Amino acid sequence: MKKIEAIIRPEKLEAVVEVLEGFGHSGMNITDVRGHGRQKGMKELFRGREYEVKFIPKAKVEIVLQDAVVEKAVNAIIAVAKTGQIGDGKIFVSDILDTIRVRTGERGENAI
Repeated sequence: MKKIEAIIRPEKLEAVVEVLEGFGHSGMNITDVRGHGRQKGMKELFRGREYEVKFIPKAKVEIVLQDAVVEKAVNAIIAVAKTGQIGDGKIFVSDILDTIRVRTGERGENAI
């Protein structure tokens, strides 16, 4: 099992959720986050004054999937979230050692 954490542009969230639900597993967590990468924020104009926004709003999608579909899921996220501009986000993939469904006590892939 692997956990995919995708930090993406908020306007791409619905498309990413839709493509992930296509893998037959609709359980995921969505969090509104703020941060910056190499661009270290951005400058905006408000009422004629320029100000710096250090942390840019993003959406974080977390999903745990079986190993067999992880690469397809990552490629699907890239396909719908990529704009080619700075700030498209990052995808992190990490190993999950165990999963336990609290309600039933099921473990492993049966619990996801």
